[in-house]
Amino acid sequence: MRQSLLTLAVTAALLGGCSLIPDYQRPDAPLAADWPQGEAYGSAAAEGERAAADLQWREFFRDPALQQLVQLALENNRDLRVAALNVEAYRALYRIQRSELLPSVSAVGSGTRQRLPADLSQNGAASTGGQYSATLGVNAWELDFFGRIRSLNEQALEQYLATEQAARSTQISLVASVASAYLQWQADLALLQLTRDTLATYEDSYRLTQRSFDVGVADALALSQARSAVDSARVSLAQYQRLVAQDRNALTQLLGTGLPDDLPQGLALDAELLESVPAGLPSDLLQRRPDLLQAEHQLKAANANIGAARAAFFPSVSLTANAGTASSQLSGLFDGGSGTWLFQPSISLPIFNAGRLRANLDYAELQNDIQVAQYEKAIQVAFQEVADRLAARTTYREQLAAQRALLDTTETYYQLAERRYRTGVDSYLTLLDAQRQLFSVRQQLIGDRLAQLASEVELYKALGGGWNADTGTAPHG
Repeated sequence: MRQSLLTLAVTAALLGGCSLIPDYQRPDAPLAADWPQGEAYGSAAAEGERAAADLQWREFFRDPALQQLVQLALENNRDLRVAALNVEAYRALYRIQRSELLPSVSAVGSGTRQRLPADLSQNGAASTGGQYSATLGVNAWELDFFGRIRSLNEQALEQYLATEQAARSTQISLVASVASAYLQWQADLALLQLTRDTLATYEDSYRLTQRSFDVGVADALALSQARSAVDSARVSLAQYQRLVAQDRNALTQLLGTGLPDDLPQGLALDAELLESVPAGLPSDLLQRRPDLLQAEHQLKAANANIGAARAAFFPSVSLTANAGTASSQLSGLFDGGSGTWLFQPSISLPIFNAGRLRANLDYAELQNDIQVAQYEKAIQVAFQEVADRLAARTTYREQLAAQRALLDTTETYYQLAERRYRTGVDSYLTLLDAQRQLFSVRQQLIGDRLAQLASEVELYKALGGGWNADTGTAPHG
């Protein structure tokens, strides 16, 4: 009899439960059908053959030194480590919540032995007695007829999946940050070397001017101008020495460890450092960017929580049952006729709670509305990020081409100014102006190249690149 009742209860709980979770409908994405068009965009959106999310970072970054640094960061960065641990923590929370669907079975053994004095005994004589028991049972197991526990289980699963996507976003951001820090370091190293070369040129010019001044050919103004150029270059030299050291420190912090001694020689800043990637369609972002997938999982979790809030309006049925053996003597604990059992179902029906359940449901629905708005905003931000980087891709290429042309013109101007000064046609002021312009244009070219590379890295990040999809599957229950 007791076995049939227990079996009936288990079957009803596992098969008869319903779900009050609203049917999930993905909100309409506030996206245009295609990326913006115009002169700033050109044909940048059509470049490349593989989607960014499918292009592994080892393929996107062609510089061997950068590849090694990214690998070190993925192994040692503390933010990424925390993100991975958060995934495991939410996996554990999901397993805890999932366990509520099944009964908790425990075995309990107990024994007591007691002596009562005569003045406390019912028969007026001292007595000694005891009781021993061994039971196996289920304690206060809620039968999920209305899907409250299943709703909470679904909510925990979606929160876990959202955390998993957050870890992917952290990895993408880390890869992009390491690349940006490395490129900044390389650019400042190039600027440092340019400053050293320029300082050497200024010092040579100063020595020549000093000799001319000593023989009475150059005046004091020319000598002072030559000296000011040297001092200005030394100021820039100290500045770039500081920046290079700070760049190295920033890179070390991202790596989570020191720079390796066996770091290979990196490619030159003007080499083909990055692979081109296409933008695809705006709708592709919904499946390629982990932050958007994270926002959708959070929306699904809020939707599942509505089901739990709805189920709280219905009766809660729980079951306590056990079976075992009991005896007054330990030696007779398992003798025939010592069996014992308990079957104790209970039901709780909410009648009056001062509007608490209604308020909980309203709160759950409002949280769902908030998540919808946050999901839509995340999509809009993603669209803007990609559109901005696509505009930067085309315009930076045009800017670099113009800057290189300007450099050629400035070099010609410098050569002419130097020749005219040496032959006495022009004053030293003309030569100094040409030197300063050449230094400035070379600096700007390095800065523009850095900005272009950094923009390409940000485009790769904005399209969901930098994540290795081979991470296994998520649990389902």
